[in-house]
Amino acid sequence: MKRILLVIAVVALYALHQDIWFWRTAHPLVFGFMPIGLFYQGCFSVAASLLMWLLVKQTWPAHLEEEVEHPKSEEDSRR
Repeated sequence: MKRILLVIAVVALYALHQDIWFWRTAHPLVFGFMPIGLFYQGCFSVAASLLMWLLVKQTWPAHLEEEVEHPKSEEDSRR
């Protein structure tokens, strides 16, 4: 279930990256100076960073790190 939710989140973020609704106008201004499209892209970048952090935290193959941190000794590998 967790994997399905992560895949849905990636697909949703990909779809949200196609921000065709802010292409034609710079108004309204966010905080009185920032065009709405630039603000949207900033928010999208934060969301993408958080999703990447979540993906690494939840799906990182920890067994690969264990093999590097605790290699088998030569004696064990001979047997």
